[in-house]
Amino acid sequence: MRVGKRNIGTLESLKNLAKSSWLLTFLVFVPIGWVTHFMEVHGESGGVGHQWVFLFNFLAIIPLEQLFEYGGEQMSHYVGKELGDFLVITLNNVVEATLAIILLNKCELRLLQATIIGVIVLHLLLIPGVTFIVGGARVMHQDLAPHHTDLNQALLTVGVICLLLPAAFFAAIDRGEAASAAIGSATSAVTDETRTMFLSMSHGLAVILLVVYICSRVYIHNPPGDDNALCPREHAPEGLKQEERELEEHDPKMSQWVTIAMLLATIGVMAATAEWLVDSIETVRTSGPGITEEWFGMILLPLVSYSADATIAIGFFFHYLFKHFLGKPSAPTTLAKARTIDMAIQFVLFWMPFITLCAWWAGHPLTLLFDLYEVAIIISSCFIVNYVTADAKTNWAEGAVLLAFYLMIALVTWFYTGQKEMHAFAACATIASAAEGGGEGAAH
Repeated sequence: MRVGKRNIGTLESLKNLAKSSWLLTFLVFVPIGWVTHFMEVHGESGGVGHQWVFLFNFLAIIPLEQLFEYGGEQMSHYVGKELGDFLVITLNNVVEATLAIILLNKCELRLLQATIIGVIVLHLLLIPGVTFIVGGARVMHQDLAPHHTDLNQALLTVGVICLLLPAAFFAAIDRGEAASAAIGSATSAVTDETRTMFLSMSHGLAVILLVVYICSRVYIHNPPGDDNALCPREHAPEGLKQEERELEEHDPKMSQWVTIAMLLATIGVMAATAEWLVDSIETVRTSGPGITEEWFGMILLPLVSYSADATIAIGFFFHYLFKHFLGKPSAPTTLAKARTIDMAIQFVLFWMPFITLCAWWAGHPLTLLFDLYEVAIIISSCFIVNYVTADAKTNWAEGAVLLAFYLMIALVTWFYTGQKEMHAFAACATIASAAEGGGEGAAH
């Protein structure tokens, strides 16, 4: 509870919520999207195809994303900027996490692995790249929080290097006679016994990653020393200090209990809407010309999960252009918006191991043994992001570098079909039966 500030009533909270953004008018698409989904499922669409189910559920996600953003900002008034940012980051990852859990439930393990890599790369390259370009277009450079930048580099590195260990281990044993043997044979490196070994390895690595993430959150939100968690850092950027002052001086517009209830309800609605969205775009994979599973998982699915945020960003961009045209341009900010890098770190250190442990509990053979191409992509993405943010400053040219590298990945991935060994490891059936069936449908 905030001390010394007036309490916000329930009715006032709901009024302020309704007036918070014009994007909330899109909430009308939530029931429409759900209705079109069930009409299609029961064969009562009357000409309404999967493309309409996708469109309406896509539009429905836009206001839900806005509710997450607004709810996180309001909670920052009660829990402070650090915990508020953590809440916003977690809520913004809900769509991607829901997508991953849906794929896990369908036992689309190979597609799930590709999507995990795609989500992380999207948050490391595409989103910050565009953000740095737009934010740095009118200033020499923008600042990052130095304290977070140093820790983030270590966290991101340990997360992606963790994926290198199983890949290197498999490359070491998949040599000589084992490399040329048929999948599932006694001399092959791809057997049920080998997969069991990698499952045990993955479960241990997942627990370690979770411990690392928890320790990092404890350090950030409650660092050693007296009152360090309550005060901005002495050498923090001026923009960050200004945000801290605004949180202290301004009143929230919603009560914390109404905000919590709203966020819980939004999470439930988002989970169902995201599932309908995924179901509607699965036809793209089967009917789309030349779309490989790798490109579908690494590029298309993450882009769809982010497209609602992108729509919001485009709306604000045109709002800025309109104000500039009227001669009332807003002042450029010197604080870089790099929250998506924190989202990538949370996904690789929390959501990825969490989903791995959920798969263990559900009896699905999901391992942290990823395709070697995917491991190379995520390590190189980590390298370039750490290099760009090393001085805790960014500019539009560095944003262009991040964007260019993401486009390179999207181009090359279009032609990549994946390692057949990884498809065998991701089969929900035994590897021997998957080999006998030629790998087709084994994941189901």
